[in-house]
Amino acid sequence: MNNNKALHGCVLLLLWPFQGTTGSMAECQDPGSTQCTISLEKLLDRAIQHAELIYLVSEESLTLFEEMFIPFHVRIPLTQTGNACTTSTLSIPTSRSEVQENSDKWLLHSILFLIKFWIDPLVKLQTSLDRYDNAPMVLINKTKWISGKLMNLAQGVTILIQKMLGEGAVMLEQNNKSLADYPVHFDMLESVLRDYTLLACFKKDTHKMETFLKLLKCRRKGGLGCSLL
Repeated sequence: MNNNKALHGCVLLLLWPFQGTTGSMAECQDPGSTQCTISLEKLLDRAIQHAELIYLVSEESLTLFEEMFIPFHVRIPLTQTGNACTTSTLSIPTSRSEVQENSDKWLLHSILFLIKFWIDPLVKLQTSLDRYDNAPMVLINKTKWISGKLMNLAQGVTILIQKMLGEGAVMLEQNNKSLADYPVHFDMLESVLRDYTLLACFKKDTHKMETFLKLLKCRRKGGLGCSLL
């Protein structure tokens, strides 16, 4: 109970900062404006906080889904199947040379690509969960919460692109079939496994978003260990 109260408190604290960076307050009412009064450093910090919380809730959602619907012996093989994720080709830079090869522009547009990629699949996931006989409301509500926060993060990253690069948001080319294109199946077992794969892949991608944002912050501070993130 205390953990739920603490998480609720974190959510409330993180909701108001982004309202001032997404065009809902006077200094940022023009979505194309780069004259928002918030500093770039604070904007980046708030984006990181948002991404961290989205990752936390995605991890909780996956764990809850596993406990409710997935036998233990099925969990490890499925979550370790990286090529099951459509965005698996977008890899996180790990070595020092990879970090040098990927510019701030690449990182920012990659984050926005991941965010926008997941908006439709999460909506379809909510529709699928509504069809379950025993899906807990807490799980459905978590996925709805994540969808809303992804939209906020997309707006925040768009402003980061405007402020850091002086340009609008340009989507990366998407060559693979989107998870949003999957058909609606009426076979319950197939739906459960598909939804589980979707949640597992989303968790991996939220970790990428968080890592990319932290890498950007590290670079701005001139950190020498940024490649170790």
